[in-house]
Amino acid sequence: MSPARRCSRTACRRPAVATLTYVYGDQTAVLGPLATFAEPHAYDLCDEHSERLSAPRGWEVMRLAPDPDTIGPSSDDLLALADAVREAARPLPPVHPETTGAAHAGTGSGPVTGTRELGRRGHLRVLRNTDD
Repeated sequence: MSPARRCSRTACRRPAVATLTYVYGDQTAVLGPLATFAEPHAYDLCDEHSERLSAPRGWEVMRLAPDPDTIGPSSDDLLALADAVREAARPLPPVHPETTGAAHAGTGSGPVTGTRELGRRGHLRVLRNTDD
């Protein structure tokens, strides 16, 4: 249950626990566990509204119950989290000022005159003023 996602029903402020989607070609309403991400053509519903859901006449309602074994974090989720923490904690490799300027020659994105690049993460750079 995500505290940031609320029930899509008007004036309902309860947290969403299920996601409703429509398959118009099959005249089916599918109610399943809360989707990982909010989708523009899906509706998040609270527990009360998901239990009381009804579909138009002639439509079928499919209720997909979550597998109890998959409700909590999986080992893949935990391994991915551990890998992300290790990556964030890994020290940056030393930067050699003589190669930093040459790597950016002609791109216009090299170090500013009077500065030295201390490190980088992605597209961000840490610069130190060498004029001091």
